[in-house]
Amino acid sequence: MNNETATPVTVIGLGLMGRALAGAFLRAGHPTTVWNRTTSKADTLVAEGARMAPTVGDALDAGSLVIVCVTDYPAMYELLGASAVEPAGKMLINLTSGDSAQAREAARWAEQRGARYLDGAIMAIPSGIGTADAVILQSGPQSDFEAHRSTLEALGTVGYLGADHGLASLYDVAGLAMMWSVLNAWLQGTALVRTAGVDAATYASFARQIAVGVAEWLPGYAEQIDRGSFPAEVSALETDARAMAHLIEESEALGVNAELPRLIKAMADRSIAAGHGGEQYPVLIEEFGKPGNG
Repeated sequence: MNNETATPVTVIGLGLMGRALAGAFLRAGHPTTVWNRTTSKADTLVAEGARMAPTVGDALDAGSLVIVCVTDYPAMYELLGASAVEPAGKMLINLTSGDSAQAREAARWAEQRGARYLDGAIMAIPSGIGTADAVILQSGPQSDFEAHRSTLEALGTVGYLGADHGLASLYDVAGLAMMWSVLNAWLQGTALVRTAGVDAATYASFARQIAVGVAEWLPGYAEQIDRGSFPAEVSALETDARAMAHLIEESEALGVNAELPRLIKAMADRSIAAGHGGEQYPVLIEEFGKPGNG
């Protein structure tokens, strides 16, 4: 990319992720201005061609596209809401971690100050930024996203979720729920087979086959959830609950922690008690959609 035609970018916040973002923009040929309270964190970036702005206000003045990646939303307000800082006319793309309510409030805050605003979530570790494996989720006005899509693609695979500014944060935590659930299930299984001398690497191959197979069920199960109809095409929930009881019993007999399967069976038991025992597993969405009892 020609630096004379590339969009200038400002990155505010140079933690591990912020430095990775700025580095990716530099490698893609974007004139990049950076700012951070601890100026030494910019040293490597400056050596690679970035400009270190002396103040936040100066950083914003460097261009119309501003990427924010700081500790939390209050830190963003503190920096961009200072009296000497003027965000009006800027395109703010906030990649700071937070929740959906914070994202929506930040969009209102930006609008009140004359700025455009997209909220985002980074589904990657810093070393993955700039590769196709890094997923950068965006939510907010589609016109703003499309205007800056090509610039954001320097960071990885960019996905637009919708006009609701809170969607990126929601997808972020929903993705974490998937990640931890898969890993926790694998750890539960690994703990079980280790009691028979099977090592984790051996079980991991089998577990991966199971995980891929279950993933194939998701589109069909999603259709049931969206229809609100759960015919037992594969197995009924009451059948699954009996298998859960077997998992709990086997875990306890082997001295393996059974808290996780007990938790899921308790949810299944509540659903069965409510009359859903003859329906298929996705009917548990009604339990997941309720506040917890704990």
